[in-house]
Amino acid sequence: MAKRSLRTLIGASLLAAASLVQAQESRTVAITQIVEHPALDAVYQGVKDELAERGFKEGENLTVMHESAQGNSAIAAQIARKFVGESPDVIVAIATPSAQTVAAAAREIPVVFSAVTDPVGAKLVSNLEAPGANISGVSDMLPIDKHLDMVNKALPDAKRIGTVYNPGEANAVSLVNLLEERLEARGMTLEKAAATKTSEVLGATRSLVGKVDAIYLTTDNTVISAVEAVISVGERTDMPVFAADTATVDRGAVAAMGFNYYNHGRQTGAMVARVLEGKAPGDMPVETMETLDLHVNPSAAERMGMTLPQTLIDEAQKVIQNDE
Repeated sequence: MAKRSLRTLIGASLLAAASLVQAQESRTVAITQIVEHPALDAVYQGVKDELAERGFKEGENLTVMHESAQGNSAIAAQIARKFVGESPDVIVAIATPSAQTVAAAAREIPVVFSAVTDPVGAKLVSNLEAPGANISGVSDMLPIDKHLDMVNKALPDAKRIGTVYNPGEANAVSLVNLLEERLEARGMTLEKAAATKTSEVLGATRSLVGKVDAIYLTTDNTVISAVEAVISVGERTDMPVFAADTATVDRGAVAAMGFNYYNHGRQTGAMVARVLEGKAPGDMPVETMETLDLHVNPSAAERMGMTLPQTLIDEAQKVIQNDE
């Protein structure tokens, strides 16, 4: 019995020592981000914070390479090729366009994606439960029906909904198709306006004036990067703007129901840590987030010619008051 206990103690000590060496071994994580805006920036910070909490600390035993494509898919492809040439331990791709370019360039390096709405539709994986190959990650597929419930509570008589989206962004197309399907099921219609780059968002929004009762924005990165243009049109024309990205409410949208993207990043960081510890991404199912937060901005609603019902305000996790 004593010998067995001694062997057990020695084995545990060796395991602890191996884990310590693994944690102290310097690792490199390359993070590519399609564009900088509050939601995706929060993902980036969440990834780093989660890795630090799990023992992978930047400047100690972790090197983090980070680049933004500034909304340009060609630059995203250049970043992907550059990162592959650097041979990091893991590449983290934030948002669908960056994930697609990394998936095309990195055949051997582990890849973890984040803030990707439809991984199957984007052809990143063929099976959410068993991704296979070298890639997996965290999806932010939107609960469109819950978002439309939010819009209906705020504007019960709304029948015509407008949206601005980038038809060149795979996740945006998937969401708009789903949005149109869900609206039709409710007896409502969708008016679409295309913007392939941020400079086109203002004109696309203006094209909706007089055609819709309200605007609903998905997590389209092109549009969210220029959301102030949408909000300015909404304020001038009494066209309320709703969104799927809660950070948009701080920027002047009426209301949004969405994920906490910092927590999304933390969840992604946990997957990255498991890869650094030896787990193959292809063996990890794609993860999703379930918890939703409702943010409302009564002052923004008034600027867009409406009053938010108190029942919706009472449901909100965050009520923003700004009179600018």
